[in-house]
Parts: sequence; structure tokens; C-alpha cells
Amino acid sequence: MKTLVSLARRALTAQNPASYWRCFCSSSSFPSPPSNAKLFVAGLSWSVDEKSLTDAFSGFGDVTEVRIMYDKDTGRSRGFGFVHFSKEVDARSAKDAMDGKAFLGRPLRVSYALEKVRGGPIVVPRLLSPGDPDSRNS
Repeated sequence: MKTLVSLARRALTAQNPASYWRCFCSSSSFPSPPSNAKLFVAGLSWSVDEKSLTDAFSGFGDVTEVRIMYDKDTGRSRGFGFVHFSKEVDARSAKDAMDGKAFLGRPLRVSYALEKVRGGPIVVPRLLSPGDPDSRNS
């Protein structure tokens, strides 16, 4: 896997050095994304509401907002939501403590929420083989 990542990195930086920073590769050599005060919570039971989720997470710090995503047609929970804390350290302790814990009969999966990006390009590295006509090094 590391060889594939380094080949992709070399291919991208040879063509456009700035494209390296837009590539998201899974490797232990890359730093983890910075934590933030917004958590993504998955595995929610259909019976969970904002108040019960707030109560479950407020023991870790000041919860500023809780949002559960609902299906627009049925009005039923889609099984995930977001919990916002006022401090990053509170979000970190809540994530560490609640990830994998059972809540109303279902195990939660808690991670840091990613910022929503709209309209931005998705860059997928393409490895060029030496015989490829698009290869710049042939």
C-alpha cells in the first residue's frame, strides 16, 4: 500500500505540485485531520431525539447544538446526527468515551465531522503506466 501511495504522490507532484495537497490517501505517514468541536454520531436508534442525544453528550461539556438528520418523506430518523461542543477538548473526550458505547440498544459510531464541501473538485489520482499515451515521462 505504501508503494502505491508513494507512486501516486510522485505522479501527482510531477504534473502539478499543488495537486498533492488535494489528494486524500489512507496511509499512516499522513497526519490525521485536525480535530474540531463537531462530532458525527452514527448508529442512532429511530427513537432518539435531540433532547436524549443532548442529555447523553452534555456530561462531557457544553453542547451548543444537536442535529439529527431525518428522512424528508417519512419523517423518521436516518440514524445519524451531529453534536456541536463549545470546546474541542470536550468533543475529544466525548468521542473517546462514546464511540462504541450502546445508546438506546444500539452501538454508537462517533467521529469528527468533516466540513461540507459543495461544488469543489474531487481529485482521484490516476497512475499512468509507462506505455500509456498520456504519460509525460515516456
